[in-house]
Amino acid sequence: MGARGQGKEDQSRVKVDLQQVEEAAKELYIRALKRLPPDIKQGFERLAAGETDGGAKRMLGTMIRNIAVAEETANLLCQDTGIPIYNVRIGRGVELDGAGAKDAIRRGCARSTREYAFRSSIVHPTTRVNDQTSTGRGVPVIHFDFSDERDFFEIEMIPKGSGSENNSWLKMAIPADGVDAIKTFVVDCVLEAGGKTCPPTIVGVGVGGTADLCVYLAKAAATRALGTRCEDPEGARLEEALTRAVNLLGVGPQGLGGDSTAFAVHVETAATHITMNPVAVNMQCHSARRARATFRPGGIEYGY
Repeated sequence: MGARGQGKEDQSRVKVDLQQVEEAAKELYIRALKRLPPDIKQGFERLAAGETDGGAKRMLGTMIRNIAVAEETANLLCQDTGIPIYNVRIGRGVELDGAGAKDAIRRGCARSTREYAFRSSIVHPTTRVNDQTSTGRGVPVIHFDFSDERDFFEIEMIPKGSGSENNSWLKMAIPADGVDAIKTFVVDCVLEAGGKTCPPTIVGVGVGGTADLCVYLAKAAATRALGTRCEDPEGARLEEALTRAVNLLGVGPQGLGGDSTAFAVHVETAATHITMNPVAVNMQCHSARRARATFRPGGIEYGY
């Protein structure tokens, strides 16, 4: 009787086809490089409407026009094809060969570069050899997480450019210095980055955890959709305060001055040790590219 029950349970599972995973990984890279998510376009419109500096307003208009031309002509939004990052979420009742999925994503990533002939930005860290596949040791970066949603499997692709990734920082702050130390560190990082991140940016801030978790949280915050809020109420309050502060700095679009330094500051938090207060900053440039494939029993849906 137990065996019969187990058989019924197995039949109800959604099995993820690895060939579909490979095709999705390939397609997502192309989509991410060529189509900007709607929330980022709306962010541009919001900044342009509120910008008080004439030069900055013209710069935002030029950037908006460049995005439109790239999409109309099916060209890349930016020449930097970035470090490919894939975030995978697995729901309940899903059967997946995890190791096979990693291999499939890697193959799909390499195929996108070979078949569409865009620039591979990935090299060996010491020899600087480029295999022209957008892959290498440990790349693409692949993260696995889990969802409570049933029959759900999702792949998100983020090509993270070096102009933004080079502007990354970690500080092991002193707990006694409190929230003010967090705010000062973030503001100092934005000032140091200046125009190097191609602002307007999304400033990702990680607070808490361990050093490595804190940096990961900053990346997750930087690549979140505009309009989303930190689920931690304290983190959400910090987002509002830092967004106001950053946009008073006068860095402006492309670092040429103005009100529009950042679309937003996003914060993610984690519990930490009583004697620690890690703070990390990771920035996302104005070309905040991402694409998403959701696998359901009825098929695959592409979006952002």
